[in-house]
Amino acid sequence: MRRIFLLVTTTLIISTVTARADAPAATRSSSSPSFTRQEDVVYGRSYGAALTMDVFRPATAKPNGAGVILVVSGGWVSAHELLASPFFKLFVDPFTKRGYVLFAVCHACQPKFQIPEIVGNINRAVRFIRYHARDYGVDPMRLGITGGSAGGHLSLMQGFAPQPPKGDAPDPVDRTSSQVQAVACFFPPTDFLNYGKPGVNWLDLPKLEQFRAAFDFQELDPKSGVFLRVEQRSRIEELEKSVSPIYFITRDDPPTLIAHGDADVLVPLEQSQRVIDKLKDLGVPAELIVKRGGNHGWADGNVELEKFADWFDKYLASDADRRNDGKGDR
Repeated sequence: MRRIFLLVTTTLIISTVTARADAPAATRSSSSPSFTRQEDVVYGRSYGAALTMDVFRPATAKPNGAGVILVVSGGWVSAHELLASPFFKLFVDPFTKRGYVLFAVCHACQPKFQIPEIVGNINRAVRFIRYHARDYGVDPMRLGITGGSAGGHLSLMQGFAPQPPKGDAPDPVDRTSSQVQAVACFFPPTDFLNYGKPGVNWLDLPKLEQFRAAFDFQELDPKSGVFLRVEQRSRIEELEKSVSPIYFITRDDPPTLIAHGDADVLVPLEQSQRVIDKLKDLGVPAELIVKRGGNHGWADGNVELEKFADWFDKYLASDADRRNDGKGDR
């Protein structure tokens, strides 16, 4: 059966899906028996607005004790309603049928919020999931993260540049690590200062105008106590760099898998290629799946999602599973 897997700008389009993700909270859907769903779990607040996630638990497979975080984001737009879209539905079944608990995380989004705040939201989500991991039957040290486009960008930021715990925070969640142990994502932007070619700034490309609100940076003015829009180009570029995953890569980063089309009209393939090359140079397990003729999305994206699940199977395996695999290889 042919499936169309396409993400164009902030519109998510897919026809013919295998899983339905709009079942009532904590109930099993007759059309997708691989999971149960708990909706609207509040993991934090952003300037008074609730930040929520949905939790999908395996219903038919034996839980494997690991968790996968799905960043619900396209063009840095996020909403609970997007989980009903075919694009995000496709993410559920490949993981829950293998025993993973899937955490579908929504974030405060543009145009009201910019990428630095959004990155903070995802850090808060990972902290919350780790702090409450035992409640979800998940090992807090076996968390993977995934997403597509902006969701892929945020996944890489979480993998390469997790914000340090706030040791003196009154909320114990904020004192918890936000590191993840593996990353697998689709077509992420990774370097906003060198976009497709050296020296090409993302903000100077007319075709990306619709995403500009995510880069409408504001900073607190210590004198007036109000947030002011950043106007100075040099400061804007510093902030762009601060949310570009490629500048944070180290040899301690988690194993990373990226799938990217070589005909992507929004995010050039080189954005992923340079990241994977840099990870490999440092000895980090890394792999790039190049989809020949693939645009910003392609037919049968579920094929790559199965490979993502394979990746997490390998790098989120329990110590016992690793020992058993080692015995089997002897």
